[in-house]
Amino acid sequence: MKHNLAKVTHFAAELLLRIAAFGLVLMTVIVGWQVFGRYVLNSSPSWSEQAALTLMIWYVLLAAAAGVREGFHIRIVALEEAVGPKAKRGMRMVQDLIVASCGIAMTFWGGELVIRTWEHIIPSLGLPRGLAYLALPISGVLIALFSLERMLEEAEGENVEDEEDPRWS
Repeated sequence: MKHNLAKVTHFAAELLLRIAAFGLVLMTVIVGWQVFGRYVLNSSPSWSEQAALTLMIWYVLLAAAAGVREGFHIRIVALEEAVGPKAKRGMRMVQDLIVASCGIAMTFWGGELVIRTWEHIIPSLGLPRGLAYLALPISGVLIALFSLERMLEEAEGENVEDEEDPRWS
C-alpha cells in the first residue's frame, strides 16, 4: 500500500512540475507578445498582464507542492547535519509537521479567498478572480499530503532523502 502511495505521489509531483514548466513557458510567451505589441505594434494586448499574473500564481504554487514531495524546496540543514540520527529524524518530522500545517492553512484560507472572490470578474480575461486563487487550496492539500507522506516514512524508520533532481545539477 505504502509503495503504491509513493508511486502515485511521485507521479503527481512529476506531473505538477510539468504543468508548472508549461505555465512558465506560456507566461514567457505572453509577456514576450506584450513587449512586442507595446514596442513594435504600439498596441499591447489588454489581457496579457493579468493572464501572465494568473499563470504565475498557478505555476509557482504547483511547483512549490512538488518541491515538498521531492524535497528540493529551500531549507537550511546545517543544524540537522550536526546532530545524531534520532535527533535528525525528530527534526525532520517537526519540519514536515510545520510544512503540513502551512499546507492546511493554505487550504483553509485559500479556499476562503476563492469563495470570497469568485464573483469578481477579471475584466481583461472575463474569468472569475477566484479561479486565479484556486491554486492556493489545491496546492495546500497537496503540500499537506506530501508532508504527511514524508512524516509517515520518517516514523517508520525509512531513510527519507531529499531527491536531487539531475535537471538542477
